[in-house]
Amino acid sequence: VQLQASGGGLVQAGGSLRLSCAASGRTGSRYSVGWFRQAPGKEREFVAVITWNRGTTYLADSVKGRFTISRDNAKNTVYLQMNSLNPEDTAVYYCAANVRGIASANRDYYTGSQVYDYWGQGTLVTVSS
Repeated sequence: VQLQASGGGLVQAGGSLRLSCAASGRTGSRYSVGWFRQAPGKEREFVAVITWNRGTTYLADSVKGRFTISRDNAKNTVYLQMNSLNPEDTAVYYCAANVRGIASANRDYYTGSQVYDYWGQGTLVTVSS
């Protein structure tokens, strides 16, 4: 499975970006996709996830109300729409896939990087003030 993240760039505070994560290879259909981010000097943190079975979404508290995650199964692509961006959102954004076919109802299951099997290369988002 290969993941290709794209859509990052430079944007002013208050602006929007849409990130894409395109999956290829032997993905099947039972995979959940999460987004994480890592700012300079900080730990990688969970941002959002969309599950494979019902398309359930979970978002980090820091992005609720501003970010949305969606998927187009026909294109094997997951999107992260980011609105009302602020400088604290500046980071490298990574998408990751959990291909274990687990459909957990526990949000916390998806927030740890250890449950993801494949990772994209990251795309840089820079928000200027």
